[in-house]
Amino acid sequence: MIISDDNNKNNKHKGASHDAPKCKSQDLETKELEFDKTYEKNIRPKTFIEYIGQSTLKETLKITIEASKKRNIPLDHLLFYGPPGLGKTTLAGVIANEIGVNIKITSAPALERPRDIIGILMSLKGGEILFIDEIHRLNKVAEEILYPAMEDFFIDLTTGKSQSVKTMRVPVPKFTLIGATTKAGALSGPLRDRFGIIHRLEFYTIDELAQVIKRSAQILDIKIDDEGAKEIASRSRATPRIANRLIKRTADYALVKYDGKITRQIAKEALDSLCIDNLGLDNTDRALLELIIKNYGGGPVGIETLSVALGEDTRTIEDVYEPYLLQKGLLARTNRGRCATKSAYKHLGMSHLNPDGQIGIFD
Repeated sequence: MIISDDNNKNNKHKGASHDAPKCKSQDLETKELEFDKTYEKNIRPKTFIEYIGQSTLKETLKITIEASKKRNIPLDHLLFYGPPGLGKTTLAGVIANEIGVNIKITSAPALERPRDIIGILMSLKGGEILFIDEIHRLNKVAEEILYPAMEDFFIDLTTGKSQSVKTMRVPVPKFTLIGATTKAGALSGPLRDRFGIIHRLEFYTIDELAQVIKRSAQILDIKIDDEGAKEIASRSRATPRIANRLIKRTADYALVKYDGKITRQIAKEALDSLCIDNLGLDNTDRALLELIIKNYGGGPVGIETLSVALGEDTRTIEDVYEPYLLQKGLLARTNRGRCATKSAYKHLGMSHLNPDGQIGIFD
């Protein structure tokens, strides 16, 4: 069959019309991904001046960095611990930038085999920083390789087999290890003792978070007033990572529903629509407290029981939900399990279920 030129033109035209929306959609997705990457890169502070909060730690680090520069020696190894989202990785990047060295970032679960940790240590250059996230999950072999590397800057390598095995001490460049963990108590004593500076990162105040939010809004080219920033800050669980996430969601709401500027009322509406209440609790936080109150008489109840009932991993409950609930006084830990506090009953409007004001039922 012979197809005319007109038909060919029509088919080409039809093909183009079918392809156009797809290409447009792909372009939008690509642009959105590029925007997210650029945003995440720009949102991270580069200097101590830009880094908001943790003022005591910053002053300590400034003195330590200046002293290491004057002595012309690498910075002491540092261990940062505290709840997730408080800026441990960001702070490591700031330190590297302030010193003027490169930083290599990895996580403990990625260092499964001896050659993983050996490879990364051998690839370092003098003065560089190695950042290991979740360092409490480092396996025993990797830990033992780190000991001499941290103290004397060499590693022990074995060659040969059976009776011909030989041990060699290979030097590694002088470096600084920065470890980050949400569970400082899970680190072994020998590893913890090899850090020169050990510091807990604290939860942020509302004023500090408001500064973080206004800085992020400026990077995103979003208009926000002081009261709008404080409203978002008060619901950000005292955590910068959450604050940066909520400013984006609130900006979307303000752009679609209003003129794009975020005020206190608009922030309140946006966050209410996301089921984030005035204390920053979301549906899972409230479900956890309600479960303890309604099903277990306020507690005590074991973490494993809560995990099964909520369908959440115990580690997620302990690392993500509990720290903030404990900090706000809504949850109590006892040797028999978790209990809802009087403040939890009041916040959820369930004081009638606890007329005597007890914290858990212990009989």
